[in-house]
Amino acid sequence: MAYKYVIYEKEGNIARVIMNKPDKMNTFSFFGGKDADAMEIWNAFDEAAEDDDVKVIIFKGAGRCFTVGHDLSKVGKVYGMGTGQAGERRPSQRIRLKLDRNGYEVPMRSIFLNPKITIAQVHGHCIGGAIFFAIWCDLVVAAEDSQFGFSEQRLGFAGSGVTMSHLVMTIGLKRTLDLLLTGRTFTGKEAAEMGLITKAVPPDKLTDEVEKLAKAMTLLPRDGIAIGKATRHLIYDRLGLTGDFTPAYISHTLFTNLRWEPDEYNFFKERRDKGTKTGFKVRDERYKGLT
Repeated sequence: MAYKYVIYEKEGNIARVIMNKPDKMNTFSFFGGKDADAMEIWNAFDEAAEDDDVKVIIFKGAGRCFTVGHDLSKVGKVYGMGTGQAGERRPSQRIRLKLDRNGYEVPMRSIFLNPKITIAQVHGHCIGGAIFFAIWCDLVVAAEDSQFGFSEQRLGFAGSGVTMSHLVMTIGLKRTLDLLLTGRTFTGKEAAEMGLITKAVPPDKLTDEVEKLAKAMTLLPRDGIAIGKATRHLIYDRLGLTGDFTPAYISHTLFTNLRWEPDEYNFFKERRDKGTKTGFKVRDERYKGLT
């Protein structure tokens, strides 16, 4: 399969899915049409899933980082917001729900329920929706100095719009609320200490550690891997984790209809008046000295 935004490699029993927008720090959009670069990620995971030779998928980013998350220059516009046309109407709930369901509920299972063993290799930034790209993988190895953060929560989500059960199950309720409500950044080392990821290693050891882990996983039999993943699917169902994608997309839809009061930060207004880069810098400057 040909890809524009993804490099797909295969070596023996290992496939590598590499996000490849280094000039944009591997930002992505979940949604349909020509801007749906994240859909290539889902397709690459599906390609590996269908290849009987593949036992393990390594998921990583090209360039300076894993990914900085959603492309904030497109946020909202995928629904039809901010067209600048005279008489522009607020996008309907049915448009929001359709796009969010197609972008969240269905394709994200390509990673979380993939029948192969999945390993995320994280370096640089892993911000916002990018964290879920990582934790939906079976194993996550990060550089100790990598930077994690749910910074998009500062746009107004305030603990919504995410697959929250995954976080609570992984790191506990109080840590989950701390990370979501503050949107603070934290290192790969701290992420490992709290149990959010599998382990953190020195940056110069990252690739070697991931490759060794992947090779160890290829020693498992194909049927053993498939049975293990299928069994865990049943367990995830019982724990409610597979159903967590539904409230995530619905809460995201509700958030996109948020009304900001005059004394509150409004990213869409800041982006319109000052541009995307300045818009999210203003967002984070408000938190200096507070988190």
